[in-house]
Amino acid sequence: MIKLINIFLHTILLNNFLLSQNSNDIIGIWLNEEKDAKIEIYKSENLFFGKLIWLKEPKDINGKFKTDKNNPNKNLRNEKLLGSKILSNLMWNNKEKEWINGSIYNARDGKTYQVFANLSEKKLKLRGYIGFSLFGKTTIWTKSNLIN
Repeated sequence: MIKLINIFLHTILLNNFLLSQNSNDIIGIWLNEEKDAKIEIYKSENLFFGKLIWLKEPKDINGKFKTDKNNPNKNLRNEKLLGSKILSNLMWNNKEKEWINGSIYNARDGKTYQVFANLSEKKLKLRGYIGFSLFGKTTIWTKSNLIN
């Protein structure tokens, strides 16, 4: 009976260890839901950021690099999308096992949203919203091994 209890306890502890997340699990290269961009998430001090490192179509029909044409700041509209920072200031919440209090920039509409994220089976779920997360949208990114 004691052997059975030990096996049960070790199984529970092993499952908790394998399923637990830590703050750095978000670091790496992620393919967006539309599969047309890859974002590298990195850590600076205790916050996490993400920048566009690959676009399926980085150039427009004229062969010029796509720019941030919808940016509300007119001075940034001629900046290349490739290399731009789109994810900022995510903070690890150890109690909830998720990243919170960040912002995500959507170059398609030129808007910046509050964001929180959690990880499940190599899928990063990001919830972007304005005001209340109830009225937001979730996008799911997939861990990517290579830039191309």
